[in-house]
Amino acid sequence: MTARGARVPAPPTGNQWDLRFASKRAAQNWERLCNVAATNCAAMHAQLSRDPRQAVNPSRHHRLKGELATGQQAGRQLEQWQYEITGAGRVWFLIDDHQHRVWLTLVEAGHPAKTDK
Repeated sequence: MTARGARVPAPPTGNQWDLRFASKRAAQNWERLCNVAATNCAAMHAQLSRDPRQAVNPSRHHRLKGELATGQQAGRQLEQWQYEITGAGRVWFLIDDHQHRVWLTLVEAGHPAKTDK
């Protein structure tokens, strides 16, 4: 029984995706990015937790192309996507359907040079 004044727990969402950092650098940069764009980071987290492929704004949330379209995690080839947090800030992530997990591989406050070709 929950008491008066107790924190209201979030209702179970059922099919939520688990977000994880693929590297220590991604974790450190996430903290920095949240300090400058907390609202946008929260929106991205909520969206990727619901469905990492559902792009509400396809110009800011899409699968990467060419050789960047896939990435490796635990020896497996996974789809690699990008979410634009700010005009320059980006988060790249891998979608692991088997584990129902999203791996944040690159978190940058500035535009990643890898996409400048």
